[in-house]
Amino acid sequence: MTEPFVLLDHVTKRYGDHTVLDEVDLAVARHDVVTLIGASGSGKSTLLRCVNGLEPIQGGHISLAGDVISGEGVDLVGLRRRVGIVFQSYNLFPHMTVLRNCTLTPVRAGIASKEQAEADARAMLERVGLREKAEAYPDQLSGGQQQRVAIARAMLMRPEVLLLDEITSALDPELVIEVLNLVRELAADGITMMMTTHEMSFAREISSKICFLHQGSILEEGRPEQIFDEPATPELKTFLRRIHEAGRD
Repeated sequence: MTEPFVLLDHVTKRYGDHTVLDEVDLAVARHDVVTLIGASGSGKSTLLRCVNGLEPIQGGHISLAGDVISGEGVDLVGLRRRVGIVFQSYNLFPHMTVLRNCTLTPVRAGIASKEQAEADARAMLERVGLREKAEAYPDQLSGGQQQRVAIARAMLMRPEVLLLDEITSALDPELVIEVLNLVRELAADGITMMMTTHEMSFAREISSKICFLHQGSILEEGRPEQIFDEPATPELKTFLRRIHEAGRD
């Protein structure tokens, strides 16, 4: 049996006396797209932040390609070269051009020279449809364009895994599709991804596996058709009904 590419083994995360993740087990295969769904406060975003090392865990361990990437002594700089993350807020530097936003970290991290980083960034910006915006500043872009820049910036670190945390939730509806199209392209290229989203139809289309989180635990996981068409627990049935009533399915 092939070893999981990303493995969460009894991962526990607490804030004081409040348990946010309760001994979570999750295996992600290389090239998979795993989508975490669940109500706000169920632990989805926290789980992604733990994989990226932004949040320390209090129990269990996380590994990537067999290397433990959680716990004391982990090289967080090295980890974040391997695991990229994009948030719902774009986090672009407003005083820097798009090109500078994209090249800053690869150059500082020693991944590429300034010249190579700029060449790579222009190629990536062309891929995401924004080559002509290289010299623009973030406030000159739409929200959808800024989010595509944020994804391009993450990809320029050449991550082994890309984490996407509600990347369309801050966008106007007409801008959502351009970001989702980019994620479709990355999935088609075989990029291993873990993401949270409220776009259920998109999750059904793109995901290798869906995980339903409830109160810090994964209650159900499986293929999209299994999760959406044959929910087994009352909690998932209630969640999907509320999603339907909100018109988000």
